[in-house]
Amino acid sequence: MDSHRGSPDPASPAAARWLARASFLAVLATAAVLVVFAGLHTLTLLLAAVGTILIAVVGLFWFLSSRGVVRWVSLAALAIAPLVFLGLLIRANLLWVVVTSIVLLVIAGICARSALRRDNAGPAMPERGASPPEHAFLVMNPRSGGGKVGTFDLRSKAEALGAEVALLDGPGFVDVAALTRDAVERGADLLGVAGGDGTQALVAGIAAEHDLSYLVISAGTRNHFAGDLGLDLDDPARCLDALVDGTEIRVDLGEIGGRTFVNNASFGAYAEVVQSPEYRDDKRGTMLRMLPDLIGNHRGAGLRVRAGNMTIDNPQAVLISNGPYETHDLAGLGHRPRIDRGVLGMVTISVDSAKDALGLLRRTRQRGLTQDTVDAVVIEADAQEIPVGVDGEALVFPTPVRCTIRPGALRVLIPRERPGIHRPPTRVDWVRLLDLSVHSPPMFSRVKSFGRRRK
Repeated sequence: MDSHRGSPDPASPAAARWLARASFLAVLATAAVLVVFAGLHTLTLLLAAVGTILIAVVGLFWFLSSRGVVRWVSLAALAIAPLVFLGLLIRANLLWVVVTSIVLLVIAGICARSALRRDNAGPAMPERGASPPEHAFLVMNPRSGGGKVGTFDLRSKAEALGAEVALLDGPGFVDVAALTRDAVERGADLLGVAGGDGTQALVAGIAAEHDLSYLVISAGTRNHFAGDLGLDLDDPARCLDALVDGTEIRVDLGEIGGRTFVNNASFGAYAEVVQSPEYRDDKRGTMLRMLPDLIGNHRGAGLRVRAGNMTIDNPQAVLISNGPYETHDLAGLGHRPRIDRGVLGMVTISVDSAKDALGLLRRTRQRGLTQDTVDAVVIEADAQEIPVGVDGEALVFPTPVRCTIRPGALRVLIPRERPGIHRPPTRVDWVRLLDLSVHSPPMFSRVKSFGRRRK
């Protein structure tokens, strides 16, 4: 079974060469369209476009970080700037030139990424055969994900496959950890969860502690962990196929203050927002109401991040993840191509001005943004305890808070047939692309590939 199913196949060497050439031709065609049809207006167009982007970024920053009249004036500027630019294009009869140029640049980008996709086709997490469990114990939360446990009839389907199911339907508080440990004492050889990532992390920690197989059922709201494992997010019942026809992978687990996390732990602005009682009912509205104080450094504890020889003072937001996210993902809402690299991902953000906001937009490593991989992180603060969002749950930890990685700690049982993992977007390397467009693949590479196929 191809565990990369759902991602386009990398181009053959010959196809990649022609795609690289096509990307350069599209770029040259863009320049030709601008020079021939825009003429002396080309520089004016570029300046107007850059100015529009600057106004939009500054307007967005002030909208998020201000209150009252300033916020709504910023919103107006954010909305009006693109309309003014569009009006200038129409008045100068250059709209079609810009649209054509954009289409050509999109074509160039598609061709370039397709040509370089072979370079990006890294190996998937190693799999090994696994025997069906004899006593599977599954925890299911009927309220998670808007009621997916009931919608997809997960309990009866799991029991039909021989699993024991504990339904978290109350009454009152249910101690999931105690429930799971009792199942282990009774001989469970597989633990699993149909629910949110917070419950997933709790039970996964117990499975890792006893070196038991673990089953993820994508019945949560966002299912970040399940998505990174390549599981079916549309039909969680398909995850149960692993009980009869499964394969096993080993993944890392993050740990914060003795507690396991499968996705990430967030500090600072995001963690403060998650602590708000209104957050679960109105995430977007709560974020907009609280961001001005948080970004303006008017609220929250002052943080210090220590990782190896690195020290970062007063970041406004910190994200520590179980494995690094895609390089363009600053909020931990995207994907991790692999969760078995034995490192934590670390992102810190400090935005004090529109200049910093522009830096974040360019994704550069400069003041305002740090992205790295580390073995351990210590978060210090000028308060005895701080709020932390752990896999989306609002918690409070005493300071300092230490985050570490447990490489290969969890044995995950997954179905052999599944949609596949998500690959990060291919980054366009124009030097590599130029080399690819000019040179043919070396003869010895083709011979070596032929030899491998024959084996």
